[in-house]
Amino acid sequence: MTDRAYLKVFHEARAKAFTEAEAASPLMEVPYALRHAAVSTWLNAGVPAPQVAEWAGHSVDVLLRIYAKCVHGQQGEAMRRISEATKR
Repeated sequence: MTDRAYLKVFHEARAKAFTEAEAASPLMEVPYALRHAAVSTWLNAGVPAPQVAEWAGHSVDVLLRIYAKCVHGQQGEAMRRISEATKR
């Protein structure tokens, strides 16, 4: 199947499944954008990298190489966990 045929079906399905505003979202331009958003959301939610890698069908190495730059705002939580672990 060519990319052109795949995208044609994707865009037709998108138009039927989503509202006009949802379909106009940049996340809906190509299927990969949805995947990237999901994986980034899982990582930013604190889901452990091995679990995200399994769900995404990646190795942990590939996951971290591609998505490490997408993880933001977890330093405080990481420091709290380290502090809790050293108190035990």
